[in-house]
Amino acid sequence: MVLPNPIARRAVVVGAGSFGTAIAVLLARGGLRTTLQTRTEAQAEEMRETRENARYLPGVELPQELRIESVETGLSRAELVFLGLPSSAVTATVRELEERGLRKRVPVVAMSKGLVPPDGQLPSRVLAQQFGPLRVAAIGGPAHAQEMVADGAALVAASENAQVADLIQQVFLRAGVVCEKSIDPVGVELGGVAKNAAALAAGATEAQGLNAAGAAAGHIFAEVWDYAARLGARPQSLLGLAGIGDLVATALAPHSRNRRAGELLAEGVPSAEIPVRVGQAVEALETVPLLARALSLAGVQAPVTSGLSQLIAGDLPLQDWTELVRTTVPSPNRWRGQSRRAATARVRDALRFKGPNPIPPGDI
Repeated sequence: MVLPNPIARRAVVVGAGSFGTAIAVLLARGGLRTTLQTRTEAQAEEMRETRENARYLPGVELPQELRIESVETGLSRAELVFLGLPSSAVTATVRELEERGLRKRVPVVAMSKGLVPPDGQLPSRVLAQQFGPLRVAAIGGPAHAQEMVADGAALVAASENAQVADLIQQVFLRAGVVCEKSIDPVGVELGGVAKNAAALAAGATEAQGLNAAGAAAGHIFAEVWDYAARLGARPQSLLGLAGIGDLVATALAPHSRNRRAGELLAEGVPSAEIPVRVGQAVEALETVPLLARALSLAGVQAPVTSGLSQLIAGDLPLQDWTELVRTTVPSPNRWRGQSRRAATARVRDALRFKGPNPIPPGDI
């Protein structure tokens, strides 16, 4: 059932992968005039004819009111833009958004659960540097695409601009999807990054026992938690839907790409061959090395994340990886001063990002 939307906004989802397509379906159900933009016109034409994304979201009928176009159409009519792209494509896309007609003060929503090369920046931060933080939001939470369009999900809409976060939350609530509002996009995004890395680590260690797998995941979350505090995030963001909730969904999923990738690493499969074996891209294989680099640059002690990066690169034998997981004892100094570092980082970011405010809902 499509509910009328009093704010009458036009939303554009850039990227027709499984998650981008699912989000576009939900936005259309929520009453937004929604366009899903594909990479090529040929892909758009096929989806218009079949009303299905057979490659990435098979079996899901696309609503008739959902427009499907290629990215060549541009963004001049968009009032909300959702980026359903891999994190590795964020930098190039940011440069192109305004060239495609993106209007000033239109909010942009990052949806990838990865980091941006080469230094492991968060997608929302890359966007904030270009547009200012008050135009930027991020989506997190346990949301398997196929299940989301059929049975719902538990999303988190996060933005430093509470008005933007509220707008996105209301859109998803109208589509029948549980959606939490947050003003901590950094914490929400790091929750998604941590869950992907933790699922990969657990998969790589599971054959050595569930205790080892749990320790691997726990170490990853602890190291990311420290990093989150240094960036000014609220550590509780990693405890809720965007972090632990998302991790549980991934750990229990029978076809979890990240966990399966970890299992294949443990079997000795080179990381370059794993996406072919899995049948899709595995974002954690790219994210973990970037995460290890970001933690190192921030001065965070992260032996397990660093070891997992070396395992992916083939520079650390599985036995040594398992031994590292079993013997690492977190430093008690890790938690000292986190509140002070978090407060300092929030002040620093408030001074660094001074972008234009988005137009309030209903004023576009």
